[in-house]
Amino acid sequence: MNRTIPLEQDKDKLQYSKCRRYRLDVIRNLSEIFPDPDSVNISEVGQEPCLDGWVYSKEQYISTIVSEWDLVCNDDWKGPFVMSVFFMGVLVGSLCCGQLSDRFGRKIVLFGTMAIQSGFSIVQMFSPNWEIFCFLNFLVGFGQISNYVAAFVLGSEHLRKNIRVIFGTVGISIFYAVGYMILPLIAYFLRSWRILLFTLSLSGLVYIPLWWFIPKSPRWLISKGRIQEAEAILQYAAKKNGVNPPVMLINDLKLEVMRHEKKHYSVIDMFRNRNMQAIGVINIVVWMFTSAGYFALSLSTPNLHGDDYLNCFISAVVEVPAYVTAWLFLQRSSRRFSLSGSLFLGGVVLFFIRLMSSNLSAFSTALVMIGKFCTTIAFAILYVYTVELYPTTIRNLSVGVSSMFSRVGSICSPYIFYLGIHYDFLPYILIGGSTVFSAILVLFLPETLNVPLPETINQMQKIKGANCVNTQNSIS
Repeated sequence: MNRTIPLEQDKDKLQYSKCRRYRLDVIRNLSEIFPDPDSVNISEVGQEPCLDGWVYSKEQYISTIVSEWDLVCNDDWKGPFVMSVFFMGVLVGSLCCGQLSDRFGRKIVLFGTMAIQSGFSIVQMFSPNWEIFCFLNFLVGFGQISNYVAAFVLGSEHLRKNIRVIFGTVGISIFYAVGYMILPLIAYFLRSWRILLFTLSLSGLVYIPLWWFIPKSPRWLISKGRIQEAEAILQYAAKKNGVNPPVMLINDLKLEVMRHEKKHYSVIDMFRNRNMQAIGVINIVVWMFTSAGYFALSLSTPNLHGDDYLNCFISAVVEVPAYVTAWLFLQRSSRRFSLSGSLFLGGVVLFFIRLMSSNLSAFSTALVMIGKFCTTIAFAILYVYTVELYPTTIRNLSVGVSSMFSRVGSICSPYIFYLGIHYDFLPYILIGGSTVFSAILVLFLPETLNVPLPETINQMQKIKGANCVNTQNSIS
């Protein structure tokens, strides 16, 4: 080994190189070239890449895209890039799903994008190379976020206000966490990436029968002038709930309000004056850093000590109490201090990982999970807080733009832990620092607890230190 593979400094220890070797043509002829081969300084022999390929351990995984397409050494950047491409699809889906839902309806987009996600996941299993796999991963990401948002909007439009909050924080999120927990359990028994991908893709077939049980959104039908269809759905719902509805459910006045065409708003309206500019910039930065931290910690499972499957399962389990905690905070606590506090605590605990010795690996993993717990709470609160900060006229637009910028953070997240090849604790320092910085920024935002939702731009709360001058273009 010493005469064929050079030693390299890997972080804080020396180990045999996984990417280079001494030139074999020279090594083979040492005895012919030198009379005393043992006296030769082998480190002075030229080096070359591993031209004959690599051998991969199958102790934990039978096959992965890394082992199948040799995404190592000079191509090791391609591994995290696969996830970045997925999040690029999520970004594009975030931009398109709102317009698709408004044009074609929530139900059609929900099931259509679910078919896109499941269908292309199955096709992805037959990818002949890394490039095709990346392209299909983009389409899977597009379908994934689009059906999630469509389901969120459809459910919200069917439920009354108090149930809607529970649905948006605990309902959808807990089931997301349950699916997250099931993933490592399935992966433990199916250790080939193609078989695992195929099995997970089949779960989309479970939702096909729901087409006949989930009704269209009455609000969307009314906005499109399809009054009879909307009334039929509401009459059926009233009958199922044992309620005697009035003969005319949708009176002329309410119909006129819901069908009234409002002015179209653009991203520029989010930054109309200094107050909105300050809120907008802070909101975008917090969304971006929170998303980067959440997905970086979620994707960091292989970097933790211990079994990958168990670590992934624990990472999923901590999300359940996190979502419940976020819901409890939203019931009574200050939005600003709840969000800032969870971000601050989540960032600070990550700094302590650097102080842990190598024999306290379990404690280091526990600190990572606490950081994940706090970041998950912050992410859940952030959705509600953003809704309450902006007025009705630009609320959907503001949430969409914030979500779009959060995808920039998620695109970068796979490469955060890629930096760990240079220094073990660098990813945790970056995540912890950006999260603490976000916690400080949140303190400058106005409080929205027990404050009526603003309906117009003029009704937005003022941020301290912003010289807000209402312009003639402000919308009333």
